[in-house]
Amino acid sequence: MTDTLSDADRSAGDAVTAPKPATGSRVFPLNHPQRFVLNDEVHARPPESLVAPMRVSYLALLLDRRQRETEWQGLCDLAQRFRIAAPAPGVSHYSADFGPFRLTWERHTEFSRYKFIVAGAGEDPFAEPAIAAVPADWLAGLPGQTMVAAHVALAQAGSEEASDLSDLNDIASRLFGGNALIGGAVAGGAAVALTDFRIQADGWSRFLVVDRSLTPRQAGRTIQRLLEIDTYKIMALLALPVARELVPFLAEHEQELARIAGAMPEADLEAEPVLLDRLTRVAAEVESREADNLYRFSAAAAYYELVRRRIEDLREQRIQGLQTFSEFIEQRLAPAMNTCRAVAARQDSLSSRVAHATQLLSTRVDLTRERQNQAVLESMNRRAKLQLRLQSTVEGLSVAAVTYYVVGLVGYAAKGLHSAGVEVNPELTMGIAIPIVAGAVAFGLHRIRRVVTRPFV
Repeated sequence: MTDTLSDADRSAGDAVTAPKPATGSRVFPLNHPQRFVLNDEVHARPPESLVAPMRVSYLALLLDRRQRETEWQGLCDLAQRFRIAAPAPGVSHYSADFGPFRLTWERHTEFSRYKFIVAGAGEDPFAEPAIAAVPADWLAGLPGQTMVAAHVALAQAGSEEASDLSDLNDIASRLFGGNALIGGAVAGGAAVALTDFRIQADGWSRFLVVDRSLTPRQAGRTIQRLLEIDTYKIMALLALPVARELVPFLAEHEQELARIAGAMPEADLEAEPVLLDRLTRVAAEVESREADNLYRFSAAAAYYELVRRRIEDLREQRIQGLQTFSEFIEQRLAPAMNTCRAVAARQDSLSSRVAHATQLLSTRVDLTRERQNQAVLESMNRRAKLQLRLQSTVEGLSVAAVTYYVVGLVGYAAKGLHSAGVEVNPELTMGIAIPIVAGAVAFGLHRIRRVVTRPFV
């Protein structure tokens, strides 16, 4: 796209190297690296100065990034064939006089356009178009896909090729295959522009511009605007097949979202993860499709705006019995653009609703998991309490068992002393030892439990 969508990021080869500007003895600060490139951008691609009679053949070719180097090399080959200066590497526009024809080439974001200009015309200015002067083998080798191919005849008012403008049916029959004409007076009445916006049997569309009082610059601007209207119209319509293909996709996923949303209120713990999986799959597919066509819809809106601006620049005046360019565009192109806008808005709405439903269901699943985690913690607490009770029971039994064995040892010791002649009553000694040993064992186990259960710092 030119204007808003043109290639502003030209390589450093386009930049003009200039000395540091000075005023008197004062020197400006260093230039910004892009100063001259940006300043020259507003002067790039000036319209050609055209004087009737003149024939112009125009091509707009859709290219990908890999084909751009091939395109530049093709221009260099053509320049070498005619022994003229070739375009510099990285440039986005090139204009030169090749002798039999003049060529203007411009590179835009998605497409490149060629204008071949030849002076003179005949009774049928489309019978011998300007493209006939260009080497056929070179044309056949041009990279890209043809989006627009148009012949323009610039005729002087009152000339044989312009005929009598009052007889529009004759012009339509002779030059436009009898199709209904579209057009009117343009440039404030300085010219009349006619077309049918149809592709003729030879694969080219046609424009007739009758010069009443155009200056050469006006003629160039008028023809450039007409060709840009045709080009941007086609480029804008690239979004229409995308929109038509997207409609059943959106309908299918809207129904799937409705089914998921309807099942959410009654979903149980087992159904929630299944619904979330279905919902994330819908979200992924919608986001993927939106990423694929977001640029196409945005570009269509920008191209459509450029079409409307170029029509305004024509400064049309109605000719009785003719549909004007603005009327044709509003009746034919505007509905298609409205369709694209509606589908883009529907896609954006679906994406938002899927994201909202995903957030709600994710929140619900998270709450369910929190409840499950809380139940697990409560179960663990119950187990811990049971273990504590069991530990207390075991601890009591342990005190009794240890006391029993220790008191037994004390009894054996007392009996030994008694047998050795010591005045000791073994039974009494054991009876006295029982509470002492039991208390000592209980105190020891209590201290051990406190040490073991002490929290770590």
